[in-house]
Amino acid sequence: MASFKVTISEQEFEFPCEEGDTFLRAALRAGLGMPYECNSGGCGSCKIEVLGGEINDVWPDAPGLSPRDIKKGRKLSCQCIPTSDCEIKVRLNHEAMPIHKPIKMSATLYKINMLTDDMAEFCFKTDHAAHFEPGQFALLDFPGVTGSRGYSMSNLPNDEGEWHFIIKKMPDGSATTKLFEDYEVGNEIIVDGPYGLAYLKPEIPRDIVCVGGGSGLSPEMSIIKAAAKDQRLDDRKIYLFYGGRAPKDICTPALIDADADLKARVQNFNAVSDAEAAEAAGWDGDVGFIHELLAKTLGDKLPEHEFYFCGPPPMTDALTRMLMMEYKVPFDQIHYDRFY
Repeated sequence: MASFKVTISEQEFEFPCEEGDTFLRAALRAGLGMPYECNSGGCGSCKIEVLGGEINDVWPDAPGLSPRDIKKGRKLSCQCIPTSDCEIKVRLNHEAMPIHKPIKMSATLYKINMLTDDMAEFCFKTDHAAHFEPGQFALLDFPGVTGSRGYSMSNLPNDEGEWHFIIKKMPDGSATTKLFEDYEVGNEIIVDGPYGLAYLKPEIPRDIVCVGGGSGLSPEMSIIKAAAKDQRLDDRKIYLFYGGRAPKDICTPALIDADADLKARVQNFNAVSDAEAAEAAGWDGDVGFIHELLAKTLGDKLPEHEFYFCGPPPMTDALTRMLMMEYKVPFDQIHYDRFY
């Protein structure tokens, strides 16, 4: 397989990029702090300028690029694959330096745990140890499906090579439809990871709040599992807020009851947004959006907490606005990877 040399302009850095890899993935594999968040073209955090060489821009109209960016010739490092030696301009970010350099590996499906009618935990095994930070994600490639999909791990790091992902079936989603309808134990995919910066920071001396919606539950489960086992956090409170459209979407009480560590440490709060579905199901819990329940529960004490969240963009946008604008929570206490 061919390899190309990528030089970072005005800095003493260069790194190899294997044929077919993006600038971003190659830089992270080399241990460099290339700025990014979603790794899928949506957030725009990984903008670069290509000063020399040939590339294949696989998504030139990605939503992470504004019309101004396109006019100025900026590219997304997560969407550009070099086809020759290249020179790029980018400002490296020390905070983006990977704790675990991502690797690409074949993974075999060995178990499926159905959590709701349309959400399941898919468990894969690789020959490599599953080294990641709780809250990180991996990019999954499915045979016959164009493009990688980012899914967060729901389990804890381990030497056995087990990678678990809570995934929700999306209407007309080519990857999730294939996964739910066609995949069986023994089938294989490609797992590339870990990626992501919204992982548990156990050294921070604040109580922990995790908020999830849909398959955004996956990284929050990994985080609360790690927090509940970390002796450094024995004196911290751990909260999990999880929202769904209808009562049938709420699976967190059962997940927490099945884990002795979580049952002893985690305070779980749930809300459903569809009032009619709640009434029809005899739901006696909160009805509304999960960020509203968070505010009702912790109120003026919100700035005293560290936040980790993942979910649909409307949820993360509303939650971020509420925390920062209404409750003046400092931005560095808010951790999430922007997926769009």
